[in-house]
Amino acid sequence: MPAPHSNTHAAPAAPPNWAPDSWRSKLHAQQIVYPDRAAVDAAYARLRTLPPLVTSWEIERLKAQIAEAQQGKRFLLQGGDCAEQVGDCRAESIASKLKILLQMSVVLVYAGKKPVIRVGRFAGQYAKPRSSTTETRTIDGVPVTLPSYYGDLVNRPEFTPEARRPDPTHMLAGHAHAAMTLNFIRALLDGGFADIHHPEYWDLGFMAHAGLPGDLRDEYQRMTERLAEGLRFMEAIGERTVEQLHSVEFFTSHEGLNLLYESAHTRTVPRRDGCYNLATHLPWLGERTRSIDGAHVEYFRGIRNPIGVKIGPTTAPEDIVSLLRVLNPEREAGKIVLIVRLGAKHTRAKLPGVIGAVRDSPEAGPVLWSCDPMHGNSTTTANGTKTRSFAEITEELEASWDVHQACGSRLGGVHFELTGEDVTECLGGARGLSEADLARNYQSPCDPRLNYEQSLELAFLLARRMQRNGGRHGDR
Repeated sequence: MPAPHSNTHAAPAAPPNWAPDSWRSKLHAQQIVYPDRAAVDAAYARLRTLPPLVTSWEIERLKAQIAEAQQGKRFLLQGGDCAEQVGDCRAESIASKLKILLQMSVVLVYAGKKPVIRVGRFAGQYAKPRSSTTETRTIDGVPVTLPSYYGDLVNRPEFTPEARRPDPTHMLAGHAHAAMTLNFIRALLDGGFADIHHPEYWDLGFMAHAGLPGDLRDEYQRMTERLAEGLRFMEAIGERTVEQLHSVEFFTSHEGLNLLYESAHTRTVPRRDGCYNLATHLPWLGERTRSIDGAHVEYFRGIRNPIGVKIGPTTAPEDIVSLLRVLNPEREAGKIVLIVRLGAKHTRAKLPGVIGAVRDSPEAGPVLWSCDPMHGNSTTTANGTKTRSFAEITEELEASWDVHQACGSRLGGVHFELTGEDVTECLGGARGLSEADLARNYQSPCDPRLNYEQSLELAFLLARRMQRNGGRHGDR
């Protein structure tokens, strides 16, 4: 995780008529109905007393780096699980996610000739929005309806009344597993796990996998060798600042869905104005929770963290500007990341209007444009398996790059659902995964994720676009 740093920027105080729990007076999308109110109050009170998971100086450092990305000086790589599960809080699983993000980032650093901000969807991504509050399955010929699975922060995925019953103590378990995850990540980073002098150490084992094309494998190995040699040369001639590259920074992110959990972690800190969500560095508003008069926007408008906002194909451009006016009234740099998820079919038609509305509004303030090519490209197979097409994912990423370039804008980040494991959840890629392959190793309880091969393929795709433009793509 990032080290403490000096910050002299005077942060604005909390906005008028706002408090960490003022969201309770608003219409609450994705509301969880707990059967035991006293248990909810007890869990909330306990969360309020637990140590924070991140620090305000880490949050401010991320905000400063996002501000630089808004100017084209950095690039944001955000990725991780669709929904974390407490059972996956294992050393191997955590390390594999770090490794794939490291490998992707070194490809982007080499191609873009600029630092990469690494943000993981981990240590808190335990909540999941649902389109329906209930789920019905046929068991022994009889339809059975139970509450939907809202992530391990709320209930469990097994289709039983006991597992699907919302339990507020799961919030305490979520905090504990997030803390263990962060503790292990910090230990790895402090121990030199991410020493950029030796990117060859980050191998996941898939460099020798038959499914990865030999040209990509060779290209990655050449790239890491050149990067390590370049760093050693700079140090040899006395460039002392390169010593800082023995480790890299990682930040955490998750969707701020369960407002009980988020507000319990929202606190003031000494010598800083305002309130920070100390459960994560970068919380984001989802497509289902960004109603301008809803509870989630009410909560998000008051925290000092940088904020991600998902933008889908049904969003009116003028509504985005109105939302930015509420979330960032002082037009603070580094505050807003717009995570656009239009789908391959809609990107070229709809993205120019979104970019234009934000660019032309004096009230919108600076934003970092990020592409989420995952969520707009979901489909279901004939047997009911939720999946995504790698071809459509790459199509949306390419289209986003083209549109930003044509609009004189800048694609400054990407947002992927991925894993460092050999899952078979998304169709296509180097191995050409088919519908028949999905059942081999489909592990996600919610949305399908890119496996390690597909993730690295996307990194190379993006890298080639960066190199084609010399790392430059737009003026704003």
